[in-house]
Amino acid sequence: MDYTIENKIFDRMKKAKRGMAFFASDFAVYGTTKACNKALERLTQQEKIMRVARGIYAIPQKGMFSNRIPPSVETVAAALARRDKARIIPTGLYALNALGLSTQVPMKIVYLTDGTPRKLKIGKATLLLKKTTAKNTATYGKISGLVIQALKSLGKGKVEEYEEEKIIALLKKENREHLANDIKLAPDWIRNIMRKALTD
Repeated sequence: MDYTIENKIFDRMKKAKRGMAFFASDFAVYGTTKACNKALERLTQQEKIMRVARGIYAIPQKGMFSNRIPPSVETVAAALARRDKARIIPTGLYALNALGLSTQVPMKIVYLTDGTPRKLKIGKATLLLKKTTAKNTATYGKISGLVIQALKSLGKGKVEEYEEEKIIALLKKENREHLANDIKLAPDWIRNIMRKALTD
């Protein structure tokens, strides 16, 4: 029976996009949590899959020099949010990098969450989920949500003209209804910048 569960789990993982993160609970239809955990342990020992972090597994992505590349931190964060039915939003240096306002690639990627806070080591990078208020994760737009966190990271009075121009250009690509909603969630000084994207 366990062997059947093992095969079913591996078949499902193979059919998914390589690098996708999985939890034992994703395979509850195949057996008990204990049986699924044992099957995942065996698959890991056989090197068919990899243990990304405690309770998180994936079929490694293929790399140029190694075929043991774990899922991206972003993929793991999204998987945790999906499992926990939580909302997350990037912040700090990662938000700046995602918007092209910084060329520095952070090794510590921080997300705000209304779910459970946690810290995980993913490959050489660190994923930090920080508990926050519901307001900070209530943004609708992907771009506008990033912008609010990026501007908070830069700080009031420290936004260069070229940075503001780039931000406004990015916000013009955002869904206008989402942007109009998200402006309400930003501090006053950030609202003043974001409103400029709504002018024709």
